[in-house]
Order: sequence, then C-alpha cells, then structure tokens
Amino acid sequence: MHVAEIGQGPESVLFLHGFPELWYSWRHQMLHLSARGYRAIAPDLRGFGDTDAPPSAASYTVLHVVGDLVALLDALGLERVFLVGHDWGALIAWAFCLLRPDRIKALVNTSVVFQPRNPLVKPVQGYRAVLGDDFYICRFQEAGKAEEAFASTETTTVLRRFLCSRDPKPPCLPQDLSLVFKAPALPLPSWLTHEDLNYYAAKFQKTGFTGGLNYYRAMDLSWELTAAWTGSQIKVPVKFIIGDLDITYHFPGVKEYIDNGGFKKYVPLLEMVVMEGVAHFLNQEKPQEVSQHIYDFINKF
Repeated sequence: MHVAEIGQGPESVLFLHGFPELWYSWRHQMLHLSARGYRAIAPDLRGFGDTDAPPSAASYTVLHVVGDLVALLDALGLERVFLVGHDWGALIAWAFCLLRPDRIKALVNTSVVFQPRNPLVKPVQGYRAVLGDDFYICRFQEAGKAEEAFASTETTTVLRRFLCSRDPKPPCLPQDLSLVFKAPALPLPSWLTHEDLNYYAAKFQKTGFTGGLNYYRAMDLSWELTAAWTGSQIKVPVKFIIGDLDITYHFPGVKEYIDNGGFKKYVPLLEMVVMEGVAHFLNQEKPQEVSQHIYDFINKF
C-alpha cells in the first residue's frame, strides 16, 4: 500500500479518495490540517496508484478495503483516527464506521449519503430498475468493456471527462463507451492545473482503470457479505458535505431521503452542509472551505 503522510501531532486524520482519483485528491486538506497540528494520512486505496491491485473483482468488497485500512492503522500504531471520505472513499468510510466504529473518533464524509442496506434488492439491480442499463454503474459491470473504451483514447481525455463535468444529472453512457470521448474535451477548471491532471494521468497510464472499476463490480458481493448489518446505524459523530451540483445529490430519491429525515434516522449524530454552486469534486473545487469544514468539526473532539 502506498501511503502519503504529512504532519505530526497527537491526532491523526485518515483520508479516503474516490474514482478516478488517488491520495493526491486530498493534497490541499493534508497541508491545511498538518499546519494545524494534525498528522494527515492518505493512502492510494487497493487497486489505485502505487498500491497493489488484485486481479479479481471479488477482492474489492468493502470488507477487503476496510480490512486494508484497519491493517494500515495497526501498522502505524494508531488506535483511533478521524476519518474523511469522498466518492468511493465515502462509501468505504460509511462501511468502516459500520464494521469498526471502535477505530473512528468522528467522520467527515462528502458526496455519497449513507444508504441503509435494502435486504430485498441488490444495488446494481436497484440502479438498473430506476436508471436503466445506460446508468454508468451498470455500464461498468462488464469486465474489460470500460477498460477497452478508456484505452482507446488518451488518459488525460478520460480523466477530463470525469473530473471536469459539471452536469448534475446522473451519468448515463452509450453502449459503445468510446463515444463518450469523441465529444470536444472539457476545459480545465481553475482548480485543476495541467500539472494536477498529468499527475493523475501518469498513474492511471501505468495501472489502467481496472482496479477502480472493480469497486463497482464488487457492489453486489459487498451487499451479500454485509447482510448482518442490515438496519444498523452509523453511531460515530458525522459531518456530511455535498455540493448542490453533485451528481450524487441528484440521484433519484436522495434529496427526499435527506429532507424527510431518512438520512438522520440512520446517521443520528449528523451535521449537514450543502455547498451552493459546487459539483462532485468539492474537496478540490473548494479546497479552503472543505478543509475548514473538516478542521472545525474534528477540532471539537
């Protein structure tokens, strides 16, 4: 496992990145918190960057990834940490707090709400029923299909398509995924430099995207393996931050789930922040504000 670290202090903060990202997504927050006396720790998660990538999608369940992180804390001699997650890192963070709340002091999570496990419907089946076969999570299920499309164009173009989109509609993709990259390249936003993009691209050129895509392909297996936690609540204190242009905020039913008290029911110690005019990659788009939100929350404990 490749782990980036900066700072020294009695309290540690563990950052979990999403797809298609790396530890590097947290560069701003790590500097901000380390300057305020925290030890900031950000691994490349299993399958990403310079961390090992097992070949089988069955090796990417939330139990595997949370297991990696528990082992990381043990290796660093850390009993409990503050946890921060985004995108897939947010899903892993929720799972971490369900499976091993004894290791987490408090959680700042972003973009992806905690959804209780539906015992009757597997996740991919649920997405397919509501959003159809074109929904990106459904498109990513077939081994090799997305990789083939991603390999047909420059890695920087693939990453731009993900990182630079501000369309809040849930992403739907054509059967021929390579068509996604035929459109003109999106301009780089002010928060993403060519240097940043090239850092991501250099890593993904080396590894490909299979490791990251395997998280989507293991969703149903994770669902099967976590049956014992059906109905469980997140018991640690949580601050949840989402942008009002985030695709995840516009998934069917999410706003209602938040507004009607469903989210609070399953995450009782919840503080909620909705950032106006901010899209999915909020920790990079608004680094100062997100860093301050994290600091203000964990500084209470």
